[in-house]
Amino acid sequence: MFKLRNVPDDEAEEVRELLANHHIDYYETSAGNWGVSMPALWVKNDDQFREAKALFDAYQQARSIRVREEYARLKSEGKHKTVWDSIKQQPVVFVAYIFIVLALLYLPFKLIMELAKL
Repeated sequence: MFKLRNVPDDEAEEVRELLANHHIDYYETSAGNWGVSMPALWVKNDDQFREAKALFDAYQQARSIRVREEYARLKSEGKHKTVWDSIKQQPVVFVAYIFIVLALLYLPFKLIMELAKL
């Protein structure tokens, strides 16, 4: 019913609480040891799936509105996180990523130039 891959912890917890509060039986699967399985919440009883889906859809709409309002508020207060904030937080990581990208651009170019000489 609800895939958990790349879902914030607070959202996953709210969905678990929503299902529990409405007495919908569910189980959870993890990504597994290698992260290749599907982490998700599954409804045990097929008869409860429609109810769970309706609750989930209403929750998603409400959360979407709430998160957008919060972002707009933070943006108007100048407290939202920007790319520049991320760079200032971890400048060494940023510089390392720049070097990696440049290397990944340079190496194929160099290989092509060497092959062109043949």
